[in-house]
Amino acid sequence: MRTFILLFVVAFLFLSWQVPCNKKEKNTYSLFNGKDLAGWHVDVPEMDKNLQAKNPFIVRNKMLVSLGDPRGHLITDSIYQNYKLEIEYRFPGQPGNCGVLVHASTPRALYGMFPKSIEVQMEHENAGDFWCIVEDIEVPNMESRRGPKENWGGTEGKERRIKNLTESSEAPLGKWNTMVIECLGDTLKVWVNGDLVNEGFNLTTNKGQIALQAEGSEVEFRKLDLTHL
Repeated sequence: MRTFILLFVVAFLFLSWQVPCNKKEKNTYSLFNGKDLAGWHVDVPEMDKNLQAKNPFIVRNKMLVSLGDPRGHLITDSIYQNYKLEIEYRFPGQPGNCGVLVHASTPRALYGMFPKSIEVQMEHENAGDFWCIVEDIEVPNMESRRGPKENWGGTEGKERRIKNLTESSEAPLGKWNTMVIECLGDTLKVWVNGDLVNEGFNLTTNKGQIALQAEGSEVEFRKLDLTHL
């Protein structure tokens, strides 16, 4: 009898421990359902004036694809705060440009195109750079990575780029890259294929939408997983 009671207690404790673990797993979910663009909306200025313009964001072979042109953004309907975003992407053809915008808010705030945000660069050989888009962020060694302080800013004509910390973190062209973006409080960290490639603090905002770019190059996304922190 004592043995039965002991086994019952052990089983109860094991199941009690398992429940919170499962809850943690459920805290991660995909922003892309593999079928359509549900949960996102397109902001492409060319589509406002040209009825023949095609949506540059499509679903192909269960992947979300940015065709690159016409240029613009695919933006989440929801606002996010304190999260980790894991992305798997590649340039299937020519090397090119793209980016993930975090804490996005006011649309078309820069050059009549880019929403107010911080861009995490995905451009081939520059993945992990920060670009300030009417928002700002600080990093160590700011002047060596951004240029003279008097030129810093987030608007037209200002030094908006903050170079990443590493070289050769990206996979060869055509291969898949894993980018992890962590937004926590007023900090932002980025890893590319396991390497910490950028880290910033004192962001001027701590929440917003997430956006993917169409910026001249075809990019395939096969994973867009978000974990609340």
